[in-house]
Amino acid sequence: MPEETGGRDLLPGVLTEYLEDDTGVFVRSTREYEHFQSPYQSVEVHETRSFGKLFRLDGHFMSSEKDEFFYHENLVHIAAVTHPSPERALIIGGGDGGSAEELLKYPTMKSVTLVEIDLAVIDIARKYFGEIHHGALSDARVTLKVEDGMAYVRSATDNYDLIILDLTDPGGPSEPLYSAEFYRACAARLNPTGAMTLHLGSPITHAERLRAVIANLRATFAVVTPYLVSIPLYGGLWMMACVSSTLNPSYVTPLEANRRIAMRGLRDLRYYNGDVHRAAFALPNFIRDIVGTA
Repeated sequence: MPEETGGRDLLPGVLTEYLEDDTGVFVRSTREYEHFQSPYQSVEVHETRSFGKLFRLDGHFMSSEKDEFFYHENLVHIAAVTHPSPERALIIGGGDGGSAEELLKYPTMKSVTLVEIDLAVIDIARKYFGEIHHGALSDARVTLKVEDGMAYVRSATDNYDLIILDLTDPGGPSEPLYSAEFYRACAARLNPTGAMTLHLGSPITHAERLRAVIANLRATFAVVTPYLVSIPLYGGLWMMACVSSTLNPSYVTPLEANRRIAMRGLRDLRYYNGDVHRAAFALPNFIRDIVGTA
């Protein structure tokens, strides 16, 4: 879901996500359920054989029924398992409810505030993507706020154990949410033992973006831990990061991660486990060169 090119569908019924001008990912649509312009972006929902129902914004692949767990489990559990007892979480973006659903698996979680700028995203998720949110958008512990993420964080007075930046790629309404200013505002809303996670992009096609975002994060947070995951819908290798003033998820061993998973009763994990937790921080040399990890 690159900010530079996005989707330019050249063949009827074929959805195309250009990672750069000469490479990309295509998915064949067997049915178009929705295609309209919200006040903020173009919204689409398609049926596909490979991914089930698929969600696009401004021509970018966002999420799908069959592979959402690659993204949401890695975005949430790397930080949440590292945290000793997460009780309060803030999600910026994430209107499909997938991140909220993962957070609600924690028995200690008392409240999740989800701030989504576009009501259309929440409405579409309620209508089509129950297999992603599993009712999380209607859970009593979840508070939905339809407003700008930057404005919310600037004005908020609550502190959080976890902040999840579940955003579209830089561009349009999400552009300010990749700035050093926004990261400083988020840091002010984290508890001392809190952590924030976000996706960064592809190390293959978005190397310069990764460098810029990592630099902004390191200007704000004492501990910046990039990690590598696989997301089929996004074309394969994808980078995320966990940032904090104190927590470093790479210190958690596979044995300890599995112990916490069992003690917290985390259920329905299709990707994440202790071995995956540790492996996410094993970065190839070319990625170390990009993110500056020794």
